[in-house]
Amino acid sequence: MKTVAELQAIKQKKGELFGAGMHHILVCGGTGCTSSKSMNIIKALNEKIAENKLESKVRVVMTGCFGLCAKGPIVVIYPEGTFYHSVKVEDVNDIIQQHVMAGKPVERLLHVEADTHEAVHKLGDTEFMRKQKRVALRNCGVINPENIEEYIARDGYQALAKVVNEMTPDEVIDTMLKSGLRGRGGAGFPTGRKWQFAKASVSDVKYVCCNADEGDPGAFMDRSVLEGDPHVVIEAMAIAAYAIGSNQGYVYIRAEYPIAVQRLQKAIDDARANGLLGENIFGSNFSFNLEIRLGAGAFVCGEETALMTSIEGKRGEPRPRPPFPAVKGLFGKPTILNNVETYANVPAIIRNGPEWFASMGTEKSKGTKVFALGGNIVNTGLVEVPMGTTLREIVYEIGGGIPNGKKFKSAQTGGPSGGCIPAHLIDTPIDYDNLIAIGSMMGSGGLIVMDENNCMVDIAKFFLEFTVDESCGKCTPCRIGNKRLLELLTKVTNGTATMEDIDRMEQLCYYIKENSLCGLGQTAPNPVLSTLRYFRDEYVAHVQDKVCPAHVCKNLIRYEIDKDTCIGCGLCQRKCPADAIERTDYVAPGHKLASMRINVEKCVKCGACMEACQKIKAIRKV
Repeated sequence: MKTVAELQAIKQKKGELFGAGMHHILVCGGTGCTSSKSMNIIKALNEKIAENKLESKVRVVMTGCFGLCAKGPIVVIYPEGTFYHSVKVEDVNDIIQQHVMAGKPVERLLHVEADTHEAVHKLGDTEFMRKQKRVALRNCGVINPENIEEYIARDGYQALAKVVNEMTPDEVIDTMLKSGLRGRGGAGFPTGRKWQFAKASVSDVKYVCCNADEGDPGAFMDRSVLEGDPHVVIEAMAIAAYAIGSNQGYVYIRAEYPIAVQRLQKAIDDARANGLLGENIFGSNFSFNLEIRLGAGAFVCGEETALMTSIEGKRGEPRPRPPFPAVKGLFGKPTILNNVETYANVPAIIRNGPEWFASMGTEKSKGTKVFALGGNIVNTGLVEVPMGTTLREIVYEIGGGIPNGKKFKSAQTGGPSGGCIPAHLIDTPIDYDNLIAIGSMMGSGGLIVMDENNCMVDIAKFFLEFTVDESCGKCTPCRIGNKRLLELLTKVTNGTATMEDIDRMEQLCYYIKENSLCGLGQTAPNPVLSTLRYFRDEYVAHVQDKVCPAHVCKNLIRYEIDKDTCIGCGLCQRKCPADAIERTDYVAPGHKLASMRINVEKCVKCGACMEACQKIKAIRKV
């Protein structure tokens, strides 16, 4: 059984190891870099170290996500802190020979800032990291997630020890209330108040649950925390259990996250083997056990009552509230449910105090927020910033701006439950209340950036198609209402809608929001409402002018060949799958061959002709 003294001894031992004058080569082992063969890089590094008999001087550490996914696989070498990106197995020899043995950085692997064109040696000095503040992600990319001693060396389980030995359950809850921590899973309900309600419920059994069923398209925040720092969630859930009087917890995680599941299970096994889970933790009367439950990828199971119903072994459908889970939740017993990111903040709050956490962020949204930054953005990756950071700072100063000189058009926050933020609101500080005020929401933290080539009507349709597919079908407003809404939206993108259809869509959106049973249906119309609010002109263009301004909606675009630019090479004709391109009698001045033209009646609008004509650029969308 681990005592506080044993924790301190491990921390000191591991600290001495990292300061022992060795080179520590940290290699990203998150899903993104793993898919880019980072595990092969680790194997090659170890082989090259053995070949050069450097085992006593160099240690390779597999870590979680560093955050800058666009540049993976990432390798960081300490004590210098040198940051290498886009590393391949072929680069391993130079890393060992040139960097480790000769002390010279491998210049071609260094990151070069786009604005200054200067090489950056340390990850923390990049534009991507400069404005970030890591709390939930503090250990990701720093420790080996499969080594409990490395977590302990970073103050791991110190908060649990403090809670069990020095604090009452009420003091723990009071700390959470004072910190201002709000749920990071979507609605932003105060975490301390949720725990307070569950503690006040009288029952012989209570449960602590973790929502790791991250379902938003483009979101990977929770997955990255579990892959890079699984013990932080275990420690936080134990703290929550102590606060409400529970001795059993469940982590509900989707089976599509195999790396996260494997690392979390190992972490649970290691914590139990070291007396940090199980009976009489730290020699106290407090006992807590934790189990994993796998989900099958149903988006609706991100809703708390549907998640609990699924853990019970039933079809994942939401239940009417009240009673709320804090009174009657899992197996009919008082239950608290927080998501991965919410729990990831808890140990740091206990260690550093609620005032420390509350000093970050805005008046009503304390602390930091993790975003999965994706879409049309240079620096795709995982970002953690103080609440109140503006969208402009995230997109341009952290994200590196829009590729290919395109203009920023919109950002979607909150996934299918959120809304689209237009360019004129790019200076909006991102927090719970500001996002709701402009028709979006925080959600779990997906942030999809869109440029001038995106059709906002098509974006709304994409998210609505997702929620229609994911609806559990239990309530009529969601099951039927969203289906009818999608039919109207499809008419718009097909060019067959009327202005009256737009009015019907708006009315239907509000009906669905007000009458659906759970958060999935209540928020499903948000992408439609926000695009109608900020991009109504695009809807009008689709309906009245029968054109898609962004040239995205297939039924509203056509391809045209400029007869004076066309050189008559016939490449477009050979690539056309519909035999829709034919030669004309017109020979442009200066050309030898007659130009081509597109038969619009035969054209299937696949774009193969335009792709084939990239060099001459005689074909355009109109």
